[in-house]
Amino acid sequence: MSYLIVRHTIEDYAKWKAVFDEHATARREFDEQGGMLLRGADNPNEIVAITQWKEMASARAFAQSPSLREAMARAGVTSAPTLYFLEKVSDLQV
Repeated sequence: MSYLIVRHTIEDYAKWKAVFDEHATARREFDEQGGMLLRGADNPNEIVAITQWKEMASARAFAQSPSLREAMARAGVTSAPTLYFLEKVSDLQV
């Protein structure tokens, strides 16, 4: 499984989340498999999205898509996104 982690800051969570949810169709077109959203404990306008992808090539193509840039602009993203492309190595034991 491949992962894309995106970190950025936003103006308003409700506005951002509405656009993020609307953009789900585009993510699915690139074979996103789901993921998780996190907000900063000290700054609720800091967002981290951890998404899963069938293939790394799909995650990279999505990250470079014009629709993502357009969605971020409409959603009120205020910082350049930091992107991490990762491959799962192993699960951790508790």
